[in-house]
Amino acid sequence: MDYPAIPHESIEAGAALFTLVEPHRGHEVAYNRWYERDHFYAGCLIGPLWFAGRRWVATRPLKELRYPATTPFLPDIAAGSYLATYWILKGHEQEAITWGTTQVNWLHPAGRMFEHRDHVHTLMYVHRWALSRDTDGVPAALALDHPFGGLVAVMVDRRESTEPRAMSGWLREQCLPSLMAGTPWALTCALTPIPLPKDAPVFQPENPGVERRMLLMCFLDSDPRECWDTFAGLGDAVRDGGLGEVSYVAPFIPTIPGTDTYADQLW
Repeated sequence: MDYPAIPHESIEAGAALFTLVEPHRGHEVAYNRWYERDHFYAGCLIGPLWFAGRRWVATRPLKELRYPATTPFLPDIAAGSYLATYWILKGHEQEAITWGTTQVNWLHPAGRMFEHRDHVHTLMYVHRWALSRDTDGVPAALALDHPFGGLVAVMVDRRESTEPRAMSGWLREQCLPSLMAGTPWALTCALTPIPLPKDAPVFQPENPGVERRMLLMCFLDSDPRECWDTFAGLGDAVRDGGLGEVSYVAPFIPTIPGTDTYADQLW
């Protein structure tokens, strides 16, 4: 079979799927195996224009570091043990999203889904910019393939009076460079949300304030606990900047594919 070429000058991350899920208690291992051995591929990576993915996990000690305790982002900040992140090729975001919606709607009646889990937060995000600690650091497009030791997901909500460009520029040029310097925090990818399509097969909590929210995917060379002081102070740094507030700061470590490592450490 002949496949049409996809002309593109370079391989760039155009959008990300960010999906945070909680398996039901007693079904942790079954969920982990279903997701990594079937859904990780069947739901995303076999699709055209999806070019990278990685799974992450939050054990109980990592969940206990999350803040703020009360947030408009989630009803329960402790919810969500497994996180999957995927890249879509820049310039082909809508094609990939359309395929993903169609594919998951096919997987449901085919008996290829897993009922013993809850979607905590699943949304597509447009990749806006990347900031590297190093002069020649890991490019954003390779972030999900590079063996980073941890990920911290940060949601930043700008104030209603703050222009999007002002918030974005302040984070990129003033706030984050000094925080990242000299730490294991190697790469930051900044993204903004795409509203869920009406036919999206996802049932999850409401997401108030999404139109003013920016996701920072912070990739670390090490376990987040080795540099948590930096992230513990991020909320104050953003608040002191006067443009917004953090509504979610949550550390994760990579899963180990082919194993059930960490499945017994979630609670």
